[in-house]
Amino acid sequence: MAFFSYKARNSRGASVSGVVEAGSLDAAANELLGQGITPIDIQPSSGPGKSRKAKADSNKKGGAGRSGKKQSGIGDIDWNEDAFKALNQVMKRRKITIDDKIIFARQMQSLTKAGMPLDRALAGLQKSNRNPTFQQILKDVQHNLESGQTLSTAMASHPKVFSSLFLSLVDVGESTGRLDLAFEQIGHYLNLEKNTTKQVKSATRYPTFVMLTIMVALGVITYFVIPAFSDTFARFGSELPLETRILLGISDFVVNWWQFLIGGGLAAFIGFKAWKKSDQGGMIWDEKKRFIPLAGNVLERVALAKFARTFSMVLRAGVPIVHGMGIVAGAVNNRFIAKRILKMRDGISRGETLYNTAVNTGMFSPLVLQMIAVGEESGTIDQLLEEVADFYDAEVEYDLKRLGEAIEPVLIMVIAGMVLILALGVFLPIWDLSSAAN
Repeated sequence: MAFFSYKARNSRGASVSGVVEAGSLDAAANELLGQGITPIDIQPSSGPGKSRKAKADSNKKGGAGRSGKKQSGIGDIDWNEDAFKALNQVMKRRKITIDDKIIFARQMQSLTKAGMPLDRALAGLQKSNRNPTFQQILKDVQHNLESGQTLSTAMASHPKVFSSLFLSLVDVGESTGRLDLAFEQIGHYLNLEKNTTKQVKSATRYPTFVMLTIMVALGVITYFVIPAFSDTFARFGSELPLETRILLGISDFVVNWWQFLIGGGLAAFIGFKAWKKSDQGGMIWDEKKRFIPLAGNVLERVALAKFARTFSMVLRAGVPIVHGMGIVAGAVNNRFIAKRILKMRDGISRGETLYNTAVNTGMFSPLVLQMIAVGEESGTIDQLLEEVADFYDAEVEYDLKRLGEAIEPVLIMVIAGMVLILALGVFLPIWDLSSAAN
């Protein structure tokens, strides 16, 4: 048996500390939980008596240090240890991914279905979670929960991790007493969102790689290769072809002003990102990106599929339709479509039917509108919207496959055009020199 010093909170939320005897660190934590005490920090200790003695000795050493030069050395060591601990925490800080949220939702579904209390469930998930950032968030949620807040309210203090849809479903699950079903729906939704994102990245990975390779190749040829030929062309003493003069002019410009070109490119990229994050810029970008060749329709269908599936989920969970439309607008990640969804909400609040408000947006195809009308008349709008989401998902999957097939010929033509321009610009003078020599 060993001793462990702990800092914890009791059932009233007050901070307590002490020493407990147990066989291991986990056993000490389980013993404290059994006493109704939630541990915050547990460290090995030499025992109650020895701990007090060690504390007294440290106080004596501290007093002696104040009268001599050793105090600065001890202070430096403590400061260095604190600095290393802070640096270690920063290095351990990791972004919370969608996989972390999916695992959390599935674990919470299993634990709540088994009837485990929420505070004990969160305490157990902190130990099993491998993301230190998520561990800290779960600890904060547990503390808020123990102070008397509901689970949805405790999670609401971290809006970047738990979305409004996540919180609304948890709130409904708490109200109905079926948190397990709420977390099951959340896990299913997050898994579908993950698969859609993976499909989009998979379809755009190849063309993005090819375009970056072309840009790097053009930079190398313009900065290193063409200047080497310019010295040779200067010795010809004759007028060079137009293509060669254009290439040499571009090469000279890049060689002389490359710092400003790179700086301007970075500034334009940062400015575009900042503009896109603003309300007005984000609205314009989300509206105009629908007209991007080949990819615009795919992005719009992805947003509409997310709208249909999210709306079906909130209706099935029992969220009021007007409140649910606000949640859906925040979940589509498209400000232009979100604005139209909010107009649908305003129309429904005025007494219009869902079908009429959907027609006025101009976003949906006649087949989807017909399914919405049938679902509204039969009272099965949540089921019909889920079928609409499946329809859009199938369309997105097909479009993504076709996107790769459509981009490949375009990339081949771009590469062929680049090779043709370089060949004409570099080899025409050589061919002219050969003809003159003959």
